[in-house]
Amino acid sequence: MKKIQILITNHFRTPEEAFNFFDDNGDQKLSKSEIKDLLKEAEISGFIRGIVASKLIEGYDKDGDNYINWKEFQAAIDEISYK
Repeated sequence: MKKIQILITNHFRTPEEAFNFFDDNGDQKLSKSEIKDLLKEAEISGFIRGIVASKLIEGYDKDGDNYINWKEFQAAIDEISYK
């Protein structure tokens, strides 16, 4: 999780900019494959990327749609920032 925080802090001005960058189709949600792209950029090993993406969705998808929307992404970033 620290690698995600470092990626967002070092490569984007705001978490919202990072969210929009990885939201490839502009639907204001991050799909599992979009999250895997974010994890790849954060240098998370390809071997565990899918598992981590699934766990992130499982842990932060509060509305149960199998996507991470901006509000859910923001909550995840806030939690990562305080660990």
